[in-house]
This record gives sequence, C-alpha cells and structure tokens, in this order.
Amino acid sequence: MHEEVPDEEIDRQRALYGPLAQSVRELADAVIRTEVDDEDIRIAQAEIEAITKRLRERQLEGPYGVRFNSAGRSRAWGNAVVGTRNPVAPPLVVEHESSGRAWADFTLGAAYEGPPGLVHGGVSALILDQLLGEAAGAGGKPGMTGTLTLRYRRGTALGPLRAEAHIDRVEGIKTYAVGHIADDEGVTVEAEGVFILPRWARPHFEAEGSSAPSRFE
Repeated sequence: MHEEVPDEEIDRQRALYGPLAQSVRELADAVIRTEVDDEDIRIAQAEIEAITKRLRERQLEGPYGVRFNSAGRSRAWGNAVVGTRNPVAPPLVVEHESSGRAWADFTLGAAYEGPPGLVHGGVSALILDQLLGEAAGAGGKPGMTGTLTLRYRRGTALGPLRAEAHIDRVEGIKTYAVGHIADDEGVTVEAEGVFILPRWARPHFEAEGSSAPSRFE
C-alpha cells in the first residue's frame, strides 16, 4: 500500500513503536518465567487489561500490511519475523547484499521454545522463510514462497543465533534460495526455498534493467 509519509516521520514512528513492542516482548518472557504470588498475578492481569483497553481506543481496522512511500522506503511493521510493531517478532534486523545475500544475528528466548531449552521447529522455519525471501529480494528477484524444505540437523538451543541465506539459482519466474541457522557450534537447520514472482508483478520486474529491493525494510 502506498502511504506518503516522509522518511523523518517514519524514523519518528520507529523510535516510538519499537520500544513499545520490545516492552511487550519483555512482558511475554516475564509471564512465562514469573514465580510471583497469586495476588501479584491478578494485579498484573488487571493492569495489562487496562493498558490493552487504552491501546484499543483507536486502532487499524485490519492488519498493518506493507506500506511504501514515494522514496521506495518500505514498512512491514506487522511482520511476524521483522515487524517493528509486532511483539511476536524476535525481531530480526536483516542485512543484505545486492548479490542476493541476507543474514541476521539475533537471540531467541523463552517465548520461542519448543522442546525443553530448544527453539521450536516452526519458529526456525518462520525465520528461514523470511531470510531466504529477503535474499531473493536483495538480488532483485523477489517472490512469494512456493515451497520451503528444511533439514533439522540437530536441536537449536535458545540464545544467540545467526541466520544466513543466498540465491542459489534463477529459472525464469522462480528463484531458488538456500540458507541455514547456526549457533556457536555450527549449523543446526538448513533450508531451500522456491520463490515465485507473482503474476501481477511480472510486467514490472521482468522489464529490462529492473530490480527490486529486499522484501522489507
């Protein structure tokens, strides 16, 4: 969606909403691990419900979506992996290269647990889907996920992690990307994805000399 917002206003909003989402992430971690007394739990619940009511006094009718201004700056602030305003997101800060590479260093805590002490396999898939898609976009070959295949080599421990991805090859409207998640002992999960350029976008991106930024800011 096009939304004509100056870059300065985008920066101001990021500085406002980013810390709010981080506060809610901290809250989620605290809820999982708290051992306070029952009465403190009831008091905290009432306070959280009051804050939620305050924030709902004015809100969007639906999801945030992806927004672009005329400068080409994109905002996918509701995204479940990189969303600035989404407390569900870790969030990843993804770096890119125009050669078709993307990578991110991040930390996953208690809110992302599956097996005891380990990252949920679905969370690993979520992150790799994002990273592979961003690599495709960084190389000027954006697309929607067609398939995503993962190999779980061993458990991924909660804590500091790194994800990397790059374009493997391009076949017409299909871009093949590969990547992995690693901890300090090496790779834990490998992935390959096929990203297909949507029909509505093909006239623009198939034009000679056209290119695309990564999927999200």
